[in-house]
Amino acid sequence: MSVMRTKSIEQTIREGDEPEYQLKKKLTALDLTVFGVGVVIGAGIFTVAGRAAADQAGPAVIISFVIAAVCCGLAALCYAEFASAIPVSGSAYTFSYASLGEIIAWIIGWDLLLELLLGASVVAQGWSAYLGIFLDHLGITIPASIGYGSHFDLPAFLLVTVLTILVSIGIKESMRVNMALVALKVFIVLFVIIAGIGYINRDNYSPFVPPSQPSKTVSTMESPLIQWAFGYTPAHYGWLGVMAGASLVFFAYIGFDVVATTAEEAKNPARDLPRGIIGSLIICTILYCATALVLTGMVKYTDLEAAGSLAGAFEQVGKPGYATLISAGAVAGLTTVVMTLIIGASRVVFAMSRDWLLPPNLGKVNPKTGTPLKITAGLGTLIALTAAFTPVGKLEYMINIGTLSAFFLVSVAVPVLRKRRPDFHRPFRVPFSPFLPWLSAAICAYLMLTLPVETWLRFLIWLVLGFVVYFLYGYRSSRLAGYPGDPQDGRLPSMTGT
Repeated sequence: MSVMRTKSIEQTIREGDEPEYQLKKKLTALDLTVFGVGVVIGAGIFTVAGRAAADQAGPAVIISFVIAAVCCGLAALCYAEFASAIPVSGSAYTFSYASLGEIIAWIIGWDLLLELLLGASVVAQGWSAYLGIFLDHLGITIPASIGYGSHFDLPAFLLVTVLTILVSIGIKESMRVNMALVALKVFIVLFVIIAGIGYINRDNYSPFVPPSQPSKTVSTMESPLIQWAFGYTPAHYGWLGVMAGASLVFFAYIGFDVVATTAEEAKNPARDLPRGIIGSLIICTILYCATALVLTGMVKYTDLEAAGSLAGAFEQVGKPGYATLISAGAVAGLTTVVMTLIIGASRVVFAMSRDWLLPPNLGKVNPKTGTPLKITAGLGTLIALTAAFTPVGKLEYMINIGTLSAFFLVSVAVPVLRKRRPDFHRPFRVPFSPFLPWLSAAICAYLMLTLPVETWLRFLIWLVLGFVVYFLYGYRSSRLAGYPGDPQDGRLPSMTGT
């Protein structure tokens, strides 16, 4: 009963066909690409880009976006290989279970849960911020006691509640709403790029890489781990600031991996999943770099606002009407991000429940909706409370470290599974393996080192909590532990023969 026990690919796929845990196959390549674009274009570009430029990288935030895109692109190739070969819910968790072992799979699943739960909460807070800006332009003011940044963010709470109900109804129904809102969101981003070009002041790009400056207000706990470890004085701007900016704007790209969590619901996963994962990332990278170029050209980086930076930029150049339109688009666009992250989180927990690392009854699929209702309702409640009560600006780095750790392990898993199962058919293969997977792992590891010390401490506490849950419950209850069914395949007696 080793913690490094692995589950065969064949068994993983077979368990996805059990009636109690079978999801409906409804998604096409277009659905998956829209799904990816819907979750990636969100709070990262609408809010985090301005803060990264103002506090860390200046106009060179464009380079930060490119660095983060390269990291995500390499990881996306690894995800695409796994998702096409193992079309089962769970994303990186499922992939690692078949290659690196159960304890690593648990760690990744636990990290993904951190990423998706906190990601949905952060974006819900960003949605609340833009809702406040939009309503202010219409002459309506949300009371400060229940608005963005308050002790109880009521708009964020209500958003998550409504979307949880929608996601519970069905995946295809959610996708219809998602597609309409994604179209609106992409229109808004294109509007920002096209309309903003006319307001670019080239002087705002100078200096493109601002000279490094000591951080006067940054404590030891807030300084990047790599600077603390080597005794560097905490600083922002300069090339270290560009790298730190990359670790922050990395938040803008998270979500393309959520496409892999829907693998089991794709009609043709071998063909459609790689297209959805890689296609959505390429589209978003182009839009991000163009938006960052326009944003830092319109307004001096030191004057960019932390919240609602895109809308604020147009207000600062005397176009409040444009700011109203952008705020309306952001409200609609961020809605899709929260919805997609809720779906992703529910599918990861669903996969862990189906493996009995979490209580198996949680993962039972409702026959009418084809969705795991108990999991969706529970996670929706947790996300709503986190978004309502957590202080703004405290979650982004935690999301990034959870995501980067998952990317790191998935990248390592590609050459490992190639060596262990060279015979297994892979419809999509990472080129230049094992070089590119190892490069992906190295970049992810470095970006993790640029995250603040306090983020690492919180992450370690999260991991310890995860190990406690695993060793108290998951280790003995796992299907691979043979409890309470057949030790050969870990199935419940009632499922034998399904």
